[in-house]
Amino acid sequence: MAARGIRNNNPGNIRRSGQKFAGEIESTDKNFKQFASMAYGYRAMFRVITTYIKHRNVHRLDQIITRWAPKQDKNDTATYINFVCGVTKFKPDRIIDYRNEVDMCMLVSAMSQMENGVKAVKADVQAGWKLFTNE
Repeated sequence: MAARGIRNNNPGNIRRSGQKFAGEIESTDKNFKQFASMAYGYRAMFRVITTYIKHRNVHRLDQIITRWAPKQDKNDTATYINFVCGVTKFKPDRIIDYRNEVDMCMLVSAMSQMENGVKAVKADVQAGWKLFTNE
């Protein structure tokens, strides 16, 4: 059986909340959002990370992951950071520019892999980026 994030077209395992994203559909999962396609799930990841950077003063990779997968939610945040750094070859203190397609796609691809246990499909990530940048 596919991982929950894959089944939900929610590669970042974004929790249900009052915030609605483009492409979000009525969720049958009691804890996590569901999207019409993986591209919309990736678009939502790009939106959340951009919000962290622009409005929460969270610019470094390690800060983004710490906010995305906090210890208080029973995440092994250090392992998550190390995994993403290993996949992307970025250092934990790397500043992420939300306008940089290469860095953002590498980051969400690695995060998706950590969340779901399988490599992200590059075409889905790129389609999500196009949705994000064509708003």
